[in-house]
Amino acid sequence: MTHSLFDTPFIAAPMAGGTSTPALVQAVQSGGGLGFLAAGYKSPAAMAAEIAAARAMGIRFGMNVFVPDMAQLSPTPAARARLEAYRTELEAEAARYGVAVPALRFDDDDAWQDKIDALIADPVEFVSFVFGLPGRSVVKALQKAGTAVISSVTSVAEALAAAEEGPDALAVQHSSAGGHTAAFLAGDAGGPGSGTRSTRTTAGLVAQVRTAVDLPLIAAGAIMDSSALREVLAAGAAAAQVGTALVRTEESGARQPHKDALGDPRYTGTAMTRAFTGRFARSLVNEFVRDHQDAPEGYPAIHHLTAPIRAAASAAGDSDRLNLWAGTGWRSAKEGSAEDVVRDFLSGL
Repeated sequence: MTHSLFDTPFIAAPMAGGTSTPALVQAVQSGGGLGFLAAGYKSPAAMAAEIAAARAMGIRFGMNVFVPDMAQLSPTPAARARLEAYRTELEAEAARYGVAVPALRFDDDDAWQDKIDALIADPVEFVSFVFGLPGRSVVKALQKAGTAVISSVTSVAEALAAAEEGPDALAVQHSSAGGHTAAFLAGDAGGPGSGTRSTRTTAGLVAQVRTAVDLPLIAAGAIMDSSALREVLAAGAAAAQVGTALVRTEESGARQPHKDALGDPRYTGTAMTRAFTGRFARSLVNEFVRDHQDAPEGYPAIHHLTAPIRAAASAAGDSDRLNLWAGTGWRSAKEGSAEDVVRDFLSGL
């Protein structure tokens, strides 16, 4: 049954890097769903501008915020040496396009406090968090401002930790989901052998979490059609969070080579990789993924190292050096309007 918090079983996942747009959220709402915008990689001013644009459209929406990992911003000498070695490794990739690999930086917390302050001062209906827990004081301050708070988890252990902070709901992400893993506890890091892989399906993970916490759950991971949506709802989810199924739509802000790659038969699989950002994320397996299988941990330091390469690859239409985020069900992603995609999902319920 759809939870009254959302009033729909379909939620468009927040996809940072430009994929989630106010136009995409508007189309999702027209189809009967609820959309999220993504604050990740944006300045607080850019986040505020997107909020203003969505409000001008008169649509419901949520905003997703990255939780910084302070350990990654203060790496050990050994970790720093591994990152310097990877920076040297990337120089050959950069040379393909005549761009430079920037110096390592460890000062980017994604403007965490400024974004939280802005969202408390000018609240939106929903705020979701990923890559960690925001802290009880942040949760309570947002709720006091009138915002419903959603924490992202990938295991029962993470769900129990998140529930202690008192959020309004949990987004439960399975390892089959595209893009970055939301995992934040040791053992659930999202890579090979992680805890999330012990549960074979998204519905199975939802059922496990459902028995552990008494909060509305949003299922995420390989939900590509109404059949998969019905399965996670039957397992106890209040709604499903859908990302990959929307990437190719006309309202999506994803790079065109990324959209095209999801329909390109030469791509035959996905893998969890740290090659692009230093944090495990599920991508189509392209040359960059294959060539950098031993990329070290280091987010967002590696994100900044590869940014010029990815931008140049996009400009050249070279999908083999782009982060082609995709869930395991990517073959079902359709072109056309997001409104039609959402209607297709909901018509089968």
